[in-house]
Amino acid sequence: MSKTDMNIFEKYESEVRSYCRGFPTVFSKAKGYKMWDEDGKEYIDFFSGAGALNYGHNDDHMQDKLVEYIKSDGPTHTLDMATTEKANFLTKFNEVVLKPRDLDYKVMFPGPTGTNTVESALKLARKVTGRTDVISFTNGFHGMTIGSLSVTGNAMKRKGAGIPLNNTVTMPYDNFVDESMDTLEYLERFLEDNGSGVDLPAAMILETVQGEGGINAARMEWLKKVDEICKKWDILLIIDDVQAGIGRTGTFFSFEPAGIKPDIVCLSKSLSGYGLPFAITLFRPDLDIWAPGEHNGTFRGFNHAFITASAALDYWKDEQFEKGIQQKSDKVKDFLVGLTEKYPELQGTFCGRGLMVGIECAKEGLADEVAAEAFERGLIMETSGPKSEVFKLFPPLNIDDEGLQKGFNIIEESVKSLVSEPVTN
Repeated sequence: MSKTDMNIFEKYESEVRSYCRGFPTVFSKAKGYKMWDEDGKEYIDFFSGAGALNYGHNDDHMQDKLVEYIKSDGPTHTLDMATTEKANFLTKFNEVVLKPRDLDYKVMFPGPTGTNTVESALKLARKVTGRTDVISFTNGFHGMTIGSLSVTGNAMKRKGAGIPLNNTVTMPYDNFVDESMDTLEYLERFLEDNGSGVDLPAAMILETVQGEGGINAARMEWLKKVDEICKKWDILLIIDDVQAGIGRTGTFFSFEPAGIKPDIVCLSKSLSGYGLPFAITLFRPDLDIWAPGEHNGTFRGFNHAFITASAALDYWKDEQFEKGIQQKSDKVKDFLVGLTEKYPELQGTFCGRGLMVGIECAKEGLADEVAAEAFERGLIMETSGPKSEVFKLFPPLNIDDEGLQKGFNIIEESVKSLVSEPVTN
């Protein structure tokens, strides 16, 4: 079989393509934490589809269930009609995820992507409260459609909208200025003062760990205070758990360690478990004031995703799975912190939480260089932050110790090739 000519993508695909520029090869196979290109070169995947493949590639359990379902001629596309597999998913999601965490949410299928769930959350908050404005936070990223872009901080992505992005107010995220500034005292002052120019918003929306904005992890006390402010002022709290959720930070929902119960939660990416498009919006039952069809989407009834999402939930029946994530998280953190100490020329700072972590490099362009060098050596990872100043590690949640160590070795070799010799005792 002839190899694919990379020029095909340059000739026929739009200039908007991005990941194929950072990972310039043609992939032909993927399994677990590994990918292979058409030349047979093996890559360790510390990218995980930007958080859409938390269980790795082509998980056997999900794959078997999906193939079995396809071969049985089960319906693929059903809009929001009732199907056996939708019922199975709803039942299992409640039994495995919501009830054990004492969460009472209605489930909405808004369309299959992260930006779909964010758009529905913003619309619902405005519909319930009758208010128009939404408070978002610096360096937040919530999607690429107009509503989601309006609460996104990245200037380049906002500019792509081509129109003014209105009805939002941006406030500083935790530690946006420095550790000494109480960003929530600043925020609440705007709510208290009638002369601030900030109207009472319908909602606040945030990521507990900012994925695209630099792997910034909010402190638990900060998250608790946001929740308190929202309750005090009758503002709905929307947690965008599209990237940080489904175990990526150590627990199924990233907000669990803070002990809060958001009014609305956005999930997508690894919800399907298999990389299939799938999103849901969770909200308190009393907020469910939608008229039938008031918000919809053609592909909100993708039964193949119901199949794999239900299969993925089997992992969460075993307490050892979550404990395993936390153990791996400790190993990754120890490695990254050790790397910053061993190679001071990185000018690196550990950031993130769980298996959503990285090193912020003070030297401009260095994080990009590390990621590029790692790719050449057989590891896939991306950068994050307004200036791509963070190289970030997103290994699969179920990666084994051997896979982790292989990845660690490549990253260290890449860093060593770009800076001077390591510091030794």
